[in-house]
Amino acid sequence: MAWPLVVVGILMGVAMIMLQVRSPMLVSVGMYLPLGTTFAIFLGGMIRAITDILRNRRSYNEAQTARVENVGVLTASGLIAGEALMGLVYATFQFFEWPLPTFFEHPSFLLGWAVLGLLAFLMIALPLKNAGSPDEPAPPTAIM
Repeated sequence: MAWPLVVVGILMGVAMIMLQVRSPMLVSVGMYLPLGTTFAIFLGGMIRAITDILRNRRSYNEAQTARVENVGVLTASGLIAGEALMGLVYATFQFFEWPLPTFFEHPSFLLGWAVLGLLAFLMIALPLKNAGSPDEPAPPTAIM
């Protein structure tokens, strides 16, 4: 075990807690994950920040804010589950040695950015659209 590195990590964690960093775990996760994964987490955080800014501009009450957060979490969870299912489909193709559809052999960089933009738009628009009316009761998570 590389104890000097473990001690440095402990000291960094204590320093971040003393500096009142909002989430020291995000820093530590970002230190060991590959850049592609870290970038995806960063984009998700940016989408959440944009959603929060737009939500605050609309002056939603507590119930509407809770609904926006719930729909955002559910939408993100659906995207994560969809990605996992596509990973299983890809693994099935690899296991049975089936050829991938030609569409996936040479993916378009620009099409990828377009799909990413569409997903970002949906991740922002869907939660804000489903905020509901101010007179509707809060969902159960807002009461806790």
